[in-house]
Amino acid sequence: MPTHPNLVAILAYDGLCTFEFGIAVEIFGLARPEFDFPWYEHAIAAVDQGPMRAMGGIQVLADGGLELLAEARTIVIPGWRDRHAPVPPALIAALRQAHDRGARLLSICSGVFVLAASGLLDGHRATTHWRYAAELAQRFPAIEVDPDVLYVDAGQLITSAGSAAGIDACLHLVARDFGTQIANAVARRLVMSPQRTGGQAQFIPTPVSPTPRSDLSRVMQWARERLHQPLEVRDLASEAAMSERTFLRRFTEASGQSPKAWLQHERLARARELLESTHEHTEQIAQRCGYRSVESFRVAFRSVVGVPPSVYRERFGRGSNPPLYPAPL
Repeated sequence: MPTHPNLVAILAYDGLCTFEFGIAVEIFGLARPEFDFPWYEHAIAAVDQGPMRAMGGIQVLADGGLELLAEARTIVIPGWRDRHAPVPPALIAALRQAHDRGARLLSICSGVFVLAASGLLDGHRATTHWRYAAELAQRFPAIEVDPDVLYVDAGQLITSAGSAAGIDACLHLVARDFGTQIANAVARRLVMSPQRTGGQAQFIPTPVSPTPRSDLSRVMQWARERLHQPLEVRDLASEAAMSERTFLRRFTEASGQSPKAWLQHERLARARELLESTHEHTEQIAQRCGYRSVESFRVAFRSVVGVPPSVYRERFGRGSNPPLYPAPL
């Protein structure tokens, strides 16, 4: 295990992608006085020697070199300077060693080409910006490239799409480490909605739906207030006064995901909140979130969150001690 298990090392290099670098620093490096438990530590790890200039002419000073990766539990790779630029062998070796030791590696946008060059993504599912997905799949056929999603969590390896999706991926990692309430608190400080689920589409071909957004927002709020009921797509379509086929098409066009997937996300988000903030039995929570049986709830929860509800509550529930450093799910 790393020397500093709550250390996040953020790579810097000549030609650094400023916005994506800033995302990682904002989420993992900003002081969080609103929390009464230890937050992440962070350090900037230089890939190149000498002056490093980011986009916009900003000069970056690092805390150290690639030796910092040997101490970090989490390593963030912002978009690479050029997806065709070779990845230094020393960086590849450092990433492989960190991965072998159990560190988590998170790439934003074209940063995935660094992970791909290391060979660590071979045999795994990954994503990147939709403009680069076909090239990634062609150059690295051993990777299962998903061009449609915002981010992919493969355990130690997390890859995200374009820049804004990097925020979602970083918040997802915060939720893994500290729970959804803490991740939502970080999102509020960023003045943004809670992190989107990774399965949402990163590119919506029809950004302006024929149905006014307010109509769909009303139906979504109506559904959120009735998550305890076994809602189906036909129920949402009826509330929207549309045929099921028309509602399905327009909802997907406007939100980038199917109504069924959206309902599942909302139910599990509610379940996580209840597991964190109440002492209700799992059976009660399953019922309040609209699951017909506690077994189906447990299967869905574990499939999406990665652990059973009981383990999630033990880690993040009321009365549990906040982790002294991030604990993996």
